[in-house]
Amino acid sequence: MLTVLAFLVALGLLIAVHEFGHYRVAVACNVKVLRFSIGFGKTIFTWKPRKPRPGQDTEFVIGMFPLGGYVKMLDEREGPVEPAERHRAFNVQPLPARAAIVAAGPIANLLLAVVLYTLVNWMGVQEPQAILGSPVAGSLAADAGLHGGERVERAALEGDEVAPVRSFEDLRWLLTRGALDGRDLRLVLAPEGAGGKREVLLPLSGLNSRDADAQLLRKIGVLMPWSPPVLGEVMPGGAAERAGLRKGDTVKRVAGQPVGDAQQLRDLIRAQVKDKQAVSSTWELDRQGRSVQVAVTPDLVKEAAGQQVARISAYVGAPPAMLTVRRGPVEGLWNGVTRTWDVSSLTLRMMGRMVVGEASVKNLSGPLTIADYAGKSASLGLTQYLLFLALISVSLGVLNLLPLPVLDGGHLMYYLWEAVTGRSVSDAWMERLQRGGVAVLLVMMSIALFNDVARLFG
Repeated sequence: MLTVLAFLVALGLLIAVHEFGHYRVAVACNVKVLRFSIGFGKTIFTWKPRKPRPGQDTEFVIGMFPLGGYVKMLDEREGPVEPAERHRAFNVQPLPARAAIVAAGPIANLLLAVVLYTLVNWMGVQEPQAILGSPVAGSLAADAGLHGGERVERAALEGDEVAPVRSFEDLRWLLTRGALDGRDLRLVLAPEGAGGKREVLLPLSGLNSRDADAQLLRKIGVLMPWSPPVLGEVMPGGAAERAGLRKGDTVKRVAGQPVGDAQQLRDLIRAQVKDKQAVSSTWELDRQGRSVQVAVTPDLVKEAAGQQVARISAYVGAPPAMLTVRRGPVEGLWNGVTRTWDVSSLTLRMMGRMVVGEASVKNLSGPLTIADYAGKSASLGLTQYLLFLALISVSLGVLNLLPLPVLDGGHLMYYLWEAVTGRSVSDAWMERLQRGGVAVLLVMMSIALFNDVARLFG
């Protein structure tokens, strides 16, 4: 129920903001707006303001199917227009006014993202400290000499200035950007013991990654922030319960190998497979101050990629050390602007790479994945839900600016043609382009839905 409610609230808000952008600029340009609709299909609710804007008699509607919306304006191409009101029809407006009305929807979504990111910055959000967990064996982080437990103080992508890293989420964002942009990342680590600060270079430019997924961070080797190798909830009937493991046990060694943190313990468990059989090993535990040894034989589980890995059916790791990241009024606003810009540019680059085949279409997500993330983020609290809304708002704004005829960006391309040539696109060409745009959009939606099903049920 939470997932459905969070999804509907997100969808309704983002569509309403998008359509309000069109509506508000249309009113400012003295274009008569006939209908403002959230959703399509059968009308389930309608109303008109008691005190409408001067010259407006807009009907506000909520439709049965919430996957979209529209603003219907007075237009000679869609029906007869009274001579006295012809000057208020959309189609007779100057080119700059028409372009501004069309562009206002996506821009409203991008401005909403700025507002949401800024609110989160001002409210403060709980995030893990930038302390590295044990790197994945054979990964870039392991090859660079990281061993886990290091605190990242500052970092910079190739070509950027070194800046403070406030949390692990800041670091994860830099890693993702660097890997997708093909830029190396320089880390400045806090002093350890008697040693001073040291720098580590992660050669992300050599990854040549096509997918922005969990496997990307696995190749880099930085998956999770540091957390102690403590066992949480033990599932009934699982390998952990059969071995006698208990909640609160701290794992010191597995098969004689010291365990430094939860990430290393997870990797050791995964690797307890030989010749497609689970391998039993002796675990040394600290149980309420007592040293205990138990034999653990994990269960085998096949992952989505087809690889068999070991599992013990218990939560591994305690919550990482957290801190509250909060920014001041000016810094919070500027960070909201820059984060919106960064996410927008990264989204555009990923779409461009998918078009030329340099990135996988598996990166496309559809309504099922969005609904799933909506529920998960809402369950984590208000700030996480606001961050989710900001991300989807950026995606919606960027998507609508793409030069596809059925989208706002397609109409802006028509206006660009009109500005360059002095004449509008002919009705015949408009019809052909609309059909092509619908076909491309249907293909994109089909791929996204297939990816959703594969992620959630694969």
